[in-house]
Amino acid sequence: MSGPVGTDDASTTSETAEPPAEAVVELELGRETMVGTMPVRRVLPRRPRRTVGAWCFADHIGPVDTARAGSFGIGPHPHMGLQTVTWLLAGELLHLDSLGSEQLIRPGQLNLMTAGHGVAHAEEDTGRSSELHGIQLWVAQPDATRDGPPDFEHYDTLPEVDLPGVSGSVVVGDFAGLVSPARRDTEHVGVELSVHEQGAVLPLRREYEYALVVLEGDVRVEGRVVEPGVLAYLGLGRDECRLDDGAASRVLLLGGVPFPEAVLMWWNFVARTRDEVSEARREWAARDDRFGTVASRLDRIEVGPPPWE
Repeated sequence: MSGPVGTDDASTTSETAEPPAEAVVELELGRETMVGTMPVRRVLPRRPRRTVGAWCFADHIGPVDTARAGSFGIGPHPHMGLQTVTWLLAGELLHLDSLGSEQLIRPGQLNLMTAGHGVAHAEEDTGRSSELHGIQLWVAQPDATRDGPPDFEHYDTLPEVDLPGVSGSVVVGDFAGLVSPARRDTEHVGVELSVHEQGAVLPLRREYEYALVVLEGDVRVEGRVVEPGVLAYLGLGRDECRLDDGAASRVLLLGGVPFPEAVLMWWNFVARTRDEVSEARREWAARDDRFGTVASRLDRIEVGPPPWE
């Protein structure tokens, strides 16, 4: 479900980020855009929030009736300097990449692709699902690993958290004493949670900044109602987060140590300078070996030069 960042989204070209705030509840409205044939709610990056920890991108898709929306797929496209985290609540997708990976993903399973210096992938609709619902996330890689080799991981099962009033899966990182087996290159966490009762309390780490993305229903945090399509930024310095309302809701908790490096995002690239982005775009257009090839039935995706060229 990793579609290209829209080149009309001005927030993707920024090289600066809003400084992390101490404990707050800031509601930041996402925008609707298209990834392939599907409408998505893009809640990160959005001004003024560029990153939450190392998390730098979040597209929430669905739930979509695939019979009415038609076939969904994203043809081969490149990435660099990031990890893609694919998480489904309904439906299934087939991941293909230039490493030779061919992996079906279903709800509760994790696909994590590390781009490093460069990789290409595609995601195809199997045609067997009546509904598609999920979220695609990107994690910015730090300087220590962003020019390293690409990699791909799939996990059928993940640690299951069970706390009073809330339960779910530790997708990446550690939460409530449980640790995901997925690779992470920075101190960050992602947890998908089902809320069963009002007043559920989520344990947090004071050195992390956090945000909530609501996937189903709505929740109330410190009197603020959070719904799908909104990023609820919670800031730093919290030991816990209380969900005062939201029974029968599903949320994604994102957090991490504030990312120490200024990043530049354009199209499918997370970089530091315009020259890096321009070079990567030219190499993709030239079918350079850097990104490899993907054995997909879908058409390869191209894009013109960035606006500064």
